[in-house]
Amino acid sequence: MSRGIPLRKSLLVRLLITSVLIALCSVAATAWLAVQTTTRAIQEEQGQVLADDMDVLRQLSGYAATHPDWSGVEKTVRTLSDRTGRRIALTTPDRTTIADSAARKSALPPRAAATVDPLHTDTFTEPGAQLSGIDPRAVGPYRLTANERLRVAKLAVVRQKCFARNGIDMGITRTPSGRSVLTNADGSTESGYVPQECADGQLYSATPTEEKALAALTGRADACLNRHDIHLASPTGITVDYMAMTMKPRFMLGKTPSDERGAATTTTNACVDSARREQLAAYVAPAAELFLGTGDSAVPRFDMSTANKAKVVGVAGLVLALTVAVTALVATRLVRPLRALTQAAQQPPEQHVRVPVTTQDETGILAVAFNDLTERRERMEAQRKAMVSDIAHELRTPLTNIRGWLEVTRDGIVDPDPDLLASLHEEAVVLQRVIDDLQDLSAADAGALRLHREEVSADELLEQVAAAHRVGADAAGIRLLTSADGTPWLDADPVRMRQALGNLVSNAIRHTPAGGMITLAVRGHAGQVVFEVADTGTGIAPEDLPSVFDRFWRAEKSRSRRTGGSGLGLAIVRQLVAAHGGTVTVTSEPGAGSVFILRLPCTMAPLTPAAEAD
Repeated sequence: MSRGIPLRKSLLVRLLITSVLIALCSVAATAWLAVQTTTRAIQEEQGQVLADDMDVLRQLSGYAATHPDWSGVEKTVRTLSDRTGRRIALTTPDRTTIADSAARKSALPPRAAATVDPLHTDTFTEPGAQLSGIDPRAVGPYRLTANERLRVAKLAVVRQKCFARNGIDMGITRTPSGRSVLTNADGSTESGYVPQECADGQLYSATPTEEKALAALTGRADACLNRHDIHLASPTGITVDYMAMTMKPRFMLGKTPSDERGAATTTTNACVDSARREQLAAYVAPAAELFLGTGDSAVPRFDMSTANKAKVVGVAGLVLALTVAVTALVATRLVRPLRALTQAAQQPPEQHVRVPVTTQDETGILAVAFNDLTERRERMEAQRKAMVSDIAHELRTPLTNIRGWLEVTRDGIVDPDPDLLASLHEEAVVLQRVIDDLQDLSAADAGALRLHREEVSADELLEQVAAAHRVGADAAGIRLLTSADGTPWLDADPVRMRQALGNLVSNAIRHTPAGGMITLAVRGHAGQVVFEVADTGTGIAPEDLPSVFDRFWRAEKSRSRRTGGSGLGLAIVRQLVAAHGGTVTVTSEPGAGSVFILRLPCTMAPLTPAAEAD
């Protein structure tokens, strides 16, 4: 069986598509996961590095703000290095090492990561630093004594309760100097509306320590302002810097033209900040350069997070599961019909098991072919049994007759007269004909049937066959006619072709009643020589047409071998025509007759009458 397979049903195409889809899904998932994971990891790493760097700067700036020098910073540097995995080095502006976390000293980066100077900070590591550029932890002489801290804390509690009575919830926060201040719910310092009964001015009044520090600050600021020829009235109090949680002296400008007041105010604030830095310089460590680098280990710090590792494992597991599932599904669908075929093939031949066809791909076609083979095997087995039975019957009857007549002749019961000898001869001829037919079929089956080909005129061949059977047809009361359309030629064995056509004519004579007609015709058509043997006999039933050319088949099972033939004639016709590269077909209508058509290759175009005359 040969049949085209649609590409979408092809087993090879389906396997290729499945493999490509799995590969594409795997590549896409891997690429997506790699991009997402790497991007997120880099972002996290960059964010963590930035956070670590800012924390290192904040910690060292806080140390400098609370210590007059760097003498004890080595321990802090090593602690920060161990926590961040970074190399941390502090040097003076001239690159003299103050502290270095690296066990093996190596060259520092060409540029410092930042300058650690609590009086000139350029980072917003602490609330308030962005206003003055001074680390708010650098309090110096403004640090309250224990008693002052206790008293201010009590005042803060009183003020907090006052706010609460007026429906305002406030918190209490202690500044680096030890002063307690009220803060809002969001953590910001007290600002905005203050209930009348709470505005007693006690909480934010300067303590003796702060008054002393502010007086020193005022003196430094006056000297600066005098250099700028700005005349101020004496300080009138202090101003609370809520964002910085510190205090500054409040000055009042003297008589200054309005167009100069803005510049004077700016200069005043600059002088106050400068004076404050001069005042705090003795209490903080000197400025230092901060260098950050990789640690002692050469291994990069980049490390995939646990969440990203879980994603990688999860996606890989999902892709693997999908691959296994798809492969298992496809393999199951492929193996199921193959297993059914295997089981059917392993069954005993007599069971003739058929395989259900569940797919339309190669396995389904294989199952159909297997079932067809099983059906053909059943038919061949039935034909083999019938052929053996028919051969035994065809040979037994004449042999039995010959044996019987010979035995009675031997016993002297019958004399061997001419009639008896003629009967025995007739039986021997029947045996010889059956044996010759079987020999011809055996040679054709084995491919050993020899043909002596030559150029044969089809119309002459037809006339020879008609002449050989005209006597028998006349004896049966049947008219035998011939018809030739042109003179087609063919390359054939004339003896074998006369045998094939003769078998068809003999078969037609046996099945045509007296008064009937048999017509032999030949014509050339589409490069072929077409022979037709038509009769007006009994015809063949439609259900018997597929078996006409089977061996030992008879249209009427009850007919004897003398009237019905051996049943090998049509089988021999098919083999002889096939050996010549042609085909034989039959059409029939019960009661109206049959038409056998032989088609053979034509070697020459049919000759016209004019050509024949030439």
